[in-house]
Amino acid sequence: MNSRRDFLQKIAASTIALPFVPLYGAARKEAVKQPYQGPVLRVAIMGLGGYGTRVADAMRDCKMAKLTGVVSGTPSKIKDWQAKYGVPEKNCYNYENFDAVKNNPDIDAIYITTPNALHKDEAIRVAKAGKHVICEKPMALNAVEGQAMVDACKTANVKLLVGYRMHFEAKTLEVIRMRNAGEFGKPLFFQGLSGFRIGDPTQWRLNKQLAGGGAMMDIGIYSVNGARYMIGEDPIWVTAQETKNDHVKFKEGVDETITFQFGFPGGATASCLSTYSMNGLDKFYLNGEKGFAEMQPSTGYGPILGRTHKGELTQPHVTHQTVQMDEMAGIILQGKQPVVAVDGEEGLKDLKIIDAIYEAVKTGNKIALQL
Repeated sequence: MNSRRDFLQKIAASTIALPFVPLYGAARKEAVKQPYQGPVLRVAIMGLGGYGTRVADAMRDCKMAKLTGVVSGTPSKIKDWQAKYGVPEKNCYNYENFDAVKNNPDIDAIYITTPNALHKDEAIRVAKAGKHVICEKPMALNAVEGQAMVDACKTANVKLLVGYRMHFEAKTLEVIRMRNAGEFGKPLFFQGLSGFRIGDPTQWRLNKQLAGGGAMMDIGIYSVNGARYMIGEDPIWVTAQETKNDHVKFKEGVDETITFQFGFPGGATASCLSTYSMNGLDKFYLNGEKGFAEMQPSTGYGPILGRTHKGELTQPHVTHQTVQMDEMAGIILQGKQPVVAVDGEEGLKDLKIIDAIYEAVKTGNKIALQL
């Protein structure tokens, strides 16, 4: 996907410019972008790894969100980020002293991008410091932890948002609009394929204590969440089966491949795959009585590609994390309501479903869901 994006950027850069045509009056005024002068969400990123860096880079293009602080246990990373992003020393914290952020007016929210097992305690500390919480998905290791996060943020009267970047992606939103408008008719079936061949066997994503599982907790959650926003309902039952071929890389409690199925109250069903042992799996397919939508890639960093029975989806690609952070700023600062929720309750639903998937794998039973 990165190579495709690089290719598109080179094509755009090499395009010959059109001759200059002067604009006059109202047309010229409309062509000049006015700088944004509204409220700005000041964000600190906690966890300065690969994804935290991706978010920070994307925020350079945000209008309503700005990187103003960092939290890290690695002093050298803090120094690097200070130089790269211009973060002042007074807005830099480690995991021992970051409760002091309570007294820092330069930071409104903290975006947690650390390993899954750390999310709950970190989110609760952020909430107690009076700052809004943005947390990467999965929100926690399980629904019990997720509920504790929701409760802590309610008690502290701060927002809890989850990094569901696809909820703001233009082609995804067009499919949701079409479904809501009845253009597919009654939804009948969803297929979600989410997977890649994972590399380094020593990374935290293959550590049960840090990740809470394996592929399901990393890539499988995209099909769990995608089934819900594509169908437009929450599932009422789940069945699931696990396949494990490499018992050295995928130790006890670290899933390699899980296939899982949902039933929905309107009668639709879903069939999904989550894996760490197959490449090229990033596809959503929705079938309805009147039409279909197919997206491949469906959840990668983009561009997302898709088509429906009415033709190709042509909405322009914008860096997902840039859109996400601007939209989350709108939610926190202006009370904006997203088309698809990104709050703690949304994250909690996915955790309840993942808990049920693991239970279905363990017991072989169909598990009833009450979300």
